[in-house]
Amino acid sequence: MRPKTARLGGVLAAGVALTLGLAACGDGGTEASPAGGGSGGAAGNTVKLGFMGDLTGPNAGIVIPPRNGAKLVIDEYNKTNPAVKIELVEYDSQGDPSKAVALAQQAIKTDKIAGLIGPAFSGESAQVGPVLEEAQLPSISASATNAKLSQNGWKFWHRVLPSDSVQGPGIGEFIATGLAAKNVFVIDDKSEYGKPLADAVRTTLEGKGVKITTDSLDPTESDFSSVVNKVAAAKPDAVFFGGYYAAGGNLLKQMRDKGVKDAKFLSGDGSLDKGLIDGAGATNAEGALVGCPCYIATPDVTDAKVKSFAEAYKAAFGADPAIYAAEGYDAATVFVEAIKAGNTTPDKINQFISTVDLAGVSKQVKFEGNGEVAAKDIYIYQVKNGVIGLLGKANEAKLG
Repeated sequence: MRPKTARLGGVLAAGVALTLGLAACGDGGTEASPAGGGSGGAAGNTVKLGFMGDLTGPNAGIVIPPRNGAKLVIDEYNKTNPAVKIELVEYDSQGDPSKAVALAQQAIKTDKIAGLIGPAFSGESAQVGPVLEEAQLPSISASATNAKLSQNGWKFWHRVLPSDSVQGPGIGEFIATGLAAKNVFVIDDKSEYGKPLADAVRTTLEGKGVKITTDSLDPTESDFSSVVNKVAAAKPDAVFFGGYYAAGGNLLKQMRDKGVKDAKFLSGDGSLDKGLIDGAGATNAEGALVGCPCYIATPDVTDAKVKSFAEAYKAAFGADPAIYAAEGYDAATVFVEAIKAGNTTPDKINQFISTVDLAGVSKQVKFEGNGEVAAKDIYIYQVKNGVIGLLGKANEAKLG
């Protein structure tokens, strides 16, 4: 997934929160720059980590929470007065791959970061990946889900959430089984994220014998009448949109205005934001369903460790944790744990990442050889009374 500053009210992320009672690293000295590795490392007694994503663009609502999660971990760590502190350097790509590449080069050559949390979106990740790989700079994305990212043979790339090759089939299975839909209209936004996700949903539905109609839209446009007219004519049981909430909300509004009232509306993690409701209008958005490879619990969560994370997040940022807040927390935690263990250069941090196996806030964090996280759960969320809440795991969720 990938994309502005709307906050997803009433939701948070789950798993096991990590304790940050941190021992000082070594004797306060620093490692030399790695031989044959990236140029980043400890400068004095500080290690720089980067965070890259859309922080001010049209879909920043999906990126602000993981940035906040990462900042929370690092701030907590620095408050313990460790021998080696961490500086978080933010890179606002606005989701633009060309900007992301230029920022990555700045991060490597000028800022000399030792690791990157991000990029947030799949399109920018595809372009930035080779730059980071050449520099041998480790990265962990908290939100990029394009399946092909793990097929490049990259050794320094990781993500802390399942890919669209897991998300798409999970959502497709829910549509076919949980909703028992027989006639589905699948729409994508032609992006590096939306199209592959929509394709994965479509393929899964076809395998279940579901009738499929497909089309695409341009998210930079405001009039989706061409697609909406086709949806109305198809009279589907459900409509799936592969894209981000800005276009998704507009599409949903236009569908309902056209009289497509009964078809269930579904989307992927790119739409798991209150912006979907704002764009569609509360009445139109009621009942909308969103799949995500993220677990976001309600504020009344009872798990003590998750509750501790939620309370710390809300105290720091004045809002409940939203989509990928926990994944941002977990990605940053991996880097923090590496530095705690005395690894302050990119190559040594990357070696640590390859062996990590820790209880995170969102899931057990352990990476496979291709950089994918081992945990594979997909969850379904639903809009009820103007709030997005958890319905359940995709393979178990049922409408009430």
